[in-house]
Amino acid sequence: MATAAVVQASSVFAAFDKDGDGKVSAAELRGSMTAALGEDVSEEEAAAILATVDSDGDGLLDQEEFSRLGATASQEGAEGVAGDKADDDEVRRRCLKEAFAMYATEGGDEGARITPASLMRMLGKLLESSAEKMELEECRAMICRFDLDGDGVLSFDEFMVMMMGNV
Repeated sequence: MATAAVVQASSVFAAFDKDGDGKVSAAELRGSMTAALGEDVSEEEAAAILATVDSDGDGLLDQEEFSRLGATASQEGAEGVAGDKADDDEVRRRCLKEAFAMYATEGGDEGARITPASLMRMLGKLLESSAEKMELEECRAMICRFDLDGDGVLSFDEFMVMMMGNV
Protein backbone atom coordinates (compact mmCIF):
# COMPACT_ATOMS: atom_id res chain seq x y z
CA MET A 1 0.00 0.00 0.00
CA ALA A 2 2.80 2.41 0.81
CA THR A 3 4.22 1.70 -2.64
CA ALA A 4 1.45 3.68 -4.38
CA ALA A 5 2.25 6.74 -2.29
CA VAL A 6 5.97 6.36 -3.02
CA VAL A 7 5.29 5.98 -6.76
CA GLN A 8 3.06 9.06 -6.69
CA ALA A 9 5.69 11.10 -4.82
CA SER A 10 8.40 9.90 -7.23
CA SER A 11 6.29 10.86 -10.24
CA VAL A 12 5.62 14.33 -8.90
CA PHE A 13 9.30 14.77 -7.98
CA ALA A 14 10.33 13.69 -11.49
CA ALA A 15 7.89 16.19 -12.98
CA PHE A 16 9.44 19.05 -11.00
CA ASP A 17 13.02 17.86 -11.69
CA LYS A 18 13.02 19.12 -15.28
CA ASP A 19 16.72 18.49 -15.97
CA GLY A 20 16.68 15.03 -14.37
CA ASP A 21 19.65 15.67 -12.07
CA GLY A 22 17.88 14.31 -8.98
CA LYS A 23 17.48 17.78 -7.46
CA VAL A 24 14.79 20.46 -7.77
CA SER A 25 16.11 24.00 -8.04
CA ALA A 26 14.18 27.16 -7.20
CA ALA A 27 13.82 27.80 -10.95
CA GLU A 28 12.37 24.31 -11.52
CA LEU A 29 10.06 24.73 -8.53
CA ARG A 30 8.94 28.13 -9.83
CA GLY A 31 8.29 26.83 -13.35
CA SER A 32 6.26 23.85 -12.17
CA MET A 33 4.28 25.91 -9.66
CA THR A 34 3.56 28.55 -12.32
CA ALA A 35 2.36 25.84 -14.72
CA ALA A 36 0.23 24.17 -12.06
CA LEU A 37 -1.27 27.33 -10.58
CA GLY A 38 -1.73 29.16 -13.86
CA GLU A 39 -0.25 32.32 -12.37
CA ASP A 40 3.26 33.65 -12.04
CA VAL A 41 5.23 32.62 -8.96
CA SER A 42 8.12 34.99 -8.24
CA GLU A 43 11.71 33.80 -7.91
CA GLU A 44 11.68 35.05 -4.32
CA GLU A 45 8.54 33.04 -3.46
CA ALA A 46 9.98 29.87 -4.98
CA ALA A 47 13.31 30.36 -3.17
CA ALA A 48 11.51 30.96 0.13
CA ILE A 49 9.39 27.81 -0.28
CA LEU A 50 12.49 25.80 -1.18
CA ALA A 51 14.38 27.15 1.84
CA THR A 52 11.69 25.93 4.24
CA VAL A 53 12.61 22.26 3.57
CA ASP A 54 16.20 22.50 2.28
CA SER A 55 17.76 20.71 5.27
CA ASP A 56 21.27 20.42 3.82
CA GLY A 57 21.37 24.07 2.72
CA ASP A 58 22.55 23.38 -0.82
CA GLY A 59 19.76 25.47 -2.36
CA LEU A 60 18.28 22.39 -4.03
CA LEU A 61 15.68 19.84 -2.99
CA ASP A 62 16.52 16.15 -3.15
CA GLN A 63 13.64 13.69 -3.22
CA GLU A 64 13.47 13.37 0.57
CA GLU A 65 13.37 17.15 1.09
CA PHE A 66 10.84 17.48 -1.72
CA SER A 67 8.57 14.85 -0.16
CA ARG A 68 8.43 16.90 3.04
CA LEU A 69 7.37 20.00 1.11
CA GLY A 70 3.66 19.20 0.86
CA ALA A 71 3.34 17.75 4.33
CA THR A 72 5.57 20.01 6.40
CA ALA A 73 6.41 23.25 4.59
CA SER A 74 3.50 25.04 6.17
CA GLN A 75 4.41 23.69 9.61
CA GLU A 76 8.04 24.75 9.28
CA GLY A 77 7.01 28.15 7.93
CA ALA A 78 4.65 28.63 10.84
CA GLU A 79 7.33 27.91 13.46
CA GLY A 80 8.59 31.46 13.15
CA VAL A 81 5.12 32.94 13.58
CA ALA A 82 4.07 33.87 17.12
CA GLY A 83 1.08 31.87 18.18
CA ASP A 84 -0.06 28.53 19.43
CA LYS A 85 -0.80 25.17 17.85
CA ALA A 86 -4.11 26.49 16.52
CA ASP A 87 -2.22 29.07 14.45
CA ASP A 88 0.12 26.38 13.10
CA ASP A 89 -2.83 24.17 12.24
CA GLU A 90 -4.58 27.04 10.45
CA VAL A 91 -1.50 27.84 8.35
CA ARG A 92 -1.07 24.15 7.51
CA ARG A 93 -4.75 23.85 6.57
CA ARG A 94 -4.61 26.95 4.35
CA CYS A 95 -1.53 25.65 2.51
CA LEU A 96 -3.14 22.25 2.03
CA LYS A 97 -6.30 23.94 0.68
CA GLU A 98 -4.19 25.75 -1.91
CA ALA A 99 -2.49 22.51 -2.92
CA PHE A 100 -5.86 20.70 -3.02
CA ALA A 101 -7.29 23.41 -5.29
CA MET A 102 -4.55 22.70 -7.85
CA TYR A 103 -5.85 19.15 -8.32
CA ALA A 104 -9.55 19.46 -7.56
CA THR A 105 -12.50 19.98 -9.84
CA GLU A 106 -14.57 23.13 -9.44
CA GLY A 107 -17.29 22.99 -6.84
CA GLY A 108 -16.52 25.44 -4.08
CA ASP A 109 -15.18 24.45 -0.69
CA GLU A 110 -17.74 21.72 -0.07
CA GLY A 111 -18.15 20.38 -3.63
CA ALA A 112 -14.54 20.33 -4.78
CA ARG A 113 -13.12 16.84 -5.25
CA ILE A 114 -10.02 15.31 -6.81
CA THR A 115 -11.25 12.94 -9.48
CA PRO A 116 -9.11 10.52 -11.48
CA ALA A 117 -9.55 12.84 -14.49
CA SER A 118 -8.57 16.00 -12.57
CA LEU A 119 -5.54 14.21 -11.10
CA MET A 120 -4.51 12.99 -14.55
CA ARG A 121 -4.95 16.50 -15.98
CA MET A 122 -2.73 18.11 -13.30
CA LEU A 123 -0.10 15.38 -13.43
CA GLY A 124 -0.12 15.80 -17.22
CA LYS A 125 0.77 19.48 -16.74
CA LEU A 126 3.46 18.63 -14.20
CA LEU A 127 4.87 15.81 -16.34
CA GLU A 128 4.58 17.82 -19.57
CA SER A 129 8.27 17.67 -20.50
CA SER A 130 8.74 14.16 -19.13
CA ALA A 131 8.37 10.96 -21.13
CA GLU A 132 6.29 9.58 -18.25
CA LYS A 133 2.55 10.07 -18.59
CA MET A 134 -0.04 8.92 -16.11
CA GLU A 135 -2.97 6.91 -17.38
CA LEU A 136 -6.49 7.29 -15.98
CA GLU A 137 -6.32 3.82 -14.40
CA GLU A 138 -3.09 4.72 -12.57
CA CYS A 139 -4.78 7.87 -11.25
CA ARG A 140 -7.74 5.79 -10.06
CA ALA A 141 -5.32 3.52 -8.19
CA MET A 142 -3.62 6.51 -6.54
CA ILE A 143 -6.96 7.90 -5.42
CA CYS A 144 -8.17 4.51 -4.21
CA ARG A 145 -5.31 4.36 -1.69
CA PHE A 146 -6.66 7.38 0.21
CA ASP A 147 -10.35 7.24 -0.71
CA LEU A 148 -11.61 6.52 2.80
CA ASP A 149 -15.33 6.62 1.98
CA GLY A 150 -15.04 4.59 -1.25
CA ASP A 151 -16.71 7.15 -3.52
CA GLY A 152 -13.88 7.11 -6.09
CA VAL A 153 -12.78 10.71 -5.46
CA LEU A 154 -10.77 12.55 -2.80
CA SER A 155 -12.42 15.11 -0.59
CA PHE A 156 -10.31 17.78 1.12
CA ASP A 157 -10.34 15.76 4.35
CA GLU A 158 -9.04 12.66 2.53
CA PHE A 159 -6.41 14.82 0.81
CA MET A 160 -5.31 16.12 4.22
CA VAL A 161 -4.93 12.56 5.52
CA MET A 162 -2.84 11.70 2.45
CA MET A 163 -0.57 14.74 2.75
CA MET A 164 -0.10 14.42 6.49
CA GLY A 165 0.81 10.74 6.19
CA ASN A 166 -1.83 9.51 8.65
CA VAL A 167 -2.80 6.41 6.68
